Amino acid sequence: MGILSVLFGDRSKKIEDFMKRDAVIVDVRSKAEYEKGAIPESKLIPLPEIESRISEIKDWNKPVILCCASGVRSGNAARILNNNGIEAMNGGGWQSLSKTINR
Repeated sequence: MGILSVLFGDRSKKIEDFMKRDAVIVDVRSKAEYEKGAIPESKLIPLPEIESRISEIKDWNKPVILCCASGVRSGNAARILNNNGIEAMNGGGWQSLSKTINR
C-alpha cells in the first residue's frame, strides 16, 4: 500500500462505490478541451459554471465524480459541491478515471 493510499484511501474503491450507486461523471474542463476527448456519457460543466449550477446538480440526487485534465480543477469542484451538500469526489484526470471505470 502506497503512502498516498494510506493518507487518502483507495480512490479506485471509492470510485467503484460511487459507480455502483449510479454516479454522474462531470467533466469540469473547458468545452474546447472536452471536445478533444472525454469520457462517454460524462456531463460537461466547466469549473466556472459549477456554483451557478448547484441546484441542477442537486436535482440529479446522485453522487458525482468530477474529472478534468489533471485533477486540480476537479478537486476544486468537488470541494464546492461537498460544501453545498452534494456527495462528490475528485476522480482526477479524465483519462485515468476512464481507465478506472472501464476495468
